[in-house]
Amino acid sequence: MPRLLVHVEGQTEETFVNEVLGRHLYAVGFHSVGARYIGGARRRGGICGWAEARQGIVNHLRQDGQIFVTTMVDYYGLPQSDGREWPGRAAAALLRSDDRASFVESHLSQDVREILDTNRFIPFVVMHEFEALLFSDCAAFGRAIGQPELALELAAIRDGFDTPEGINDSPESAPSKRILALKPSYEKPLLGALAALEIGLEKIRAECPHFDGWVRRLESLVT
Repeated sequence: MPRLLVHVEGQTEETFVNEVLGRHLYAVGFHSVGARYIGGARRRGGICGWAEARQGIVNHLRQDGQIFVTTMVDYYGLPQSDGREWPGRAAAALLRSDDRASFVESHLSQDVREILDTNRFIPFVVMHEFEALLFSDCAAFGRAIGQPELALELAAIRDGFDTPEGINDSPESAPSKRILALKPSYEKPLLGALAALEIGLEKIRAECPHFDGWVRRLESLVT
């Protein structure tokens, strides 16, 4: 039975892995599923640079020859310059929205493989950020944040895109910025996790094809 370690960038993603994704993967046959903060510590002010993140990933792969390692990081916030850049992130901005996350993932995988020849690293980049997944069920999202009356406004945002993952990533219109415009008191660590629990994995998978592809790939490790 496979074991999985998910490198996450924050408390919301940690809760999602432990309470939502992990439960599903245990049910399909995983022996263990755990989350670890990228760079080894909780931090404010954004995700760490790739060199630091890669070191932690490679260390875990080397220390445990049986474990699979993945990531759950927001495309929107990945560093692009100043020696902290994540492979493929800057170039991905020139591609169609549907291709950007996969492009970055392929570059991350290649970069790790240059150090350690393994297929046990399965990077995942959330497109565009974790909050996009919460638009998978706007009624459940509204209930979870204590404002069910916002369901129609949330749905109006979601309906402007083919999928929730298409909600774009400019500083003004990223998913989290749209939520804050409707609910200024939105707190991602608490309300984001509650919303994900309320919505459920199956609904998110049904609405978000890139996310679903990641989960399918993890499920395939059981066989």
